[in-house]
Amino acid sequence: MYDKNISPVGWYVGSYLIRFIELESQDNDDLEKKFLSWENTIIVKASNLDEAYNKVVEVAKLDTKPYKGGPKGVPVQWVFEGITELLPIYEELEDGAEIIWAEHKPKKLKNLRKLVMSCHELKQ
Repeated sequence: MYDKNISPVGWYVGSYLIRFIELESQDNDDLEKKFLSWENTIIVKASNLDEAYNKVVEVAKLDTKPYKGGPKGVPVQWVFEGITELLPIYEELEDGAEIIWAEHKPKKLKNLRKLVMSCHELKQ
């Protein structure tokens, strides 16, 4: 029986969100404060979506140990906020294998072309 939540190849792609805090700041839980954040995307081998979810959480939490940052050695930490996306991979991993896709609402051609970048633009 087909289940869209199960990867036939045993791989899942997941994204998670972490935010940066200074540990001594009093407003780290202020819902209106702006924080630097990273959304990281990884692949995990798992037999089902629940196992994949747990593995993504486990990997994400590896990045959340406190440390001293900057020239002044301020106590800082990346805080795990949660999983933002988790999808089964349906094809064997090889060149050209599709692992994630997104559907976009109809847009004018000029706006579609703003979404794409050259190789030079992609280099940071």
